Amino acid sequence: IGQAFPYMPIANPGWMFPEYSFGIRDQRMQEMVDEVRAMGADLVVVLSHNGFDVDKQMASRVSGIDVILSGHTHDALPEPVQVGQTFIIASGSNGKFVSRVDLDVRDGRMMGLRHKLIPIFSDVITPDAAITRLIDEQRAPYEADLTKVIGQADGLLYRRGNFNGSWDDLICQALIEEREADISMSPGVRWGPSILPGQDITREDIWNVTSMTYPNAYRTEMTGEFIHVIMEDVADNLFNVDPYYQHGGDM
Repeated sequence: IGQAFPYMPIANPGWMFPEYSFGIRDQRMQEMVDEVRAMGADLVVVLSHNGFDVDKQMASRVSGIDVILSGHTHDALPEPVQVGQTFIIASGSNGKFVSRVDLDVRDGRMMGLRHKLIPIFSDVITPDAAITRLIDEQRAPYEADLTKVIGQADGLLYRRGNFNGSWDDLICQALIEEREADISMSPGVRWGPSILPGQDITREDIWNVTSMTYPNAYRTEMTGEFIHVIMEDVADNLFNVDPYYQHGGDM
């Protein structure tokens, strides 16, 4: 059973998907679990983009899910987390890990689970030739732009967690200097690999940490009161005691 990101209209402009609606919808999830069980399913796996905390709460409210493969919050959990009879597995992001899950299913139910979080060391794995060829073909028209060196990193550049990282500092400082602003705010997204000290920064590296479907940067006037409202709203979205009100929106 697939679970799309429930807070799309909050995280993205609504005009981009006017024909769709989104939500957690525990009751609908329970109906779907019951439906597939009634059809004879021995095992129910949910592929979820809820985020880890939201998945834990959903598992406590919906019965009959054996495994949730959890995404969105980029957690890499060395062991599954069990909520009731449901096991939640999270495998990180950016191809850093692969999870192997072996399930013992007998007599219409899951009797056991074995899990291993496997780190991926790209420099010791021989790439698949067919996939490498496909990637090279797709990149070829853009190779010159992607590999253009923009600068060098003085220190470690990273985007992690709910608070700013050094990539965020660089992005926000660039916004201040280029837009002649006093304050800059940027989405605190957690994607893109890190850049090591002394490493060249290519155009592709910048796109890796800034690419989104609404990339515009705006310069505007705000009162101190409005900035305070924004910061409180971001904090509430991240740290609300009820996971169902943790809507993301890192900044």
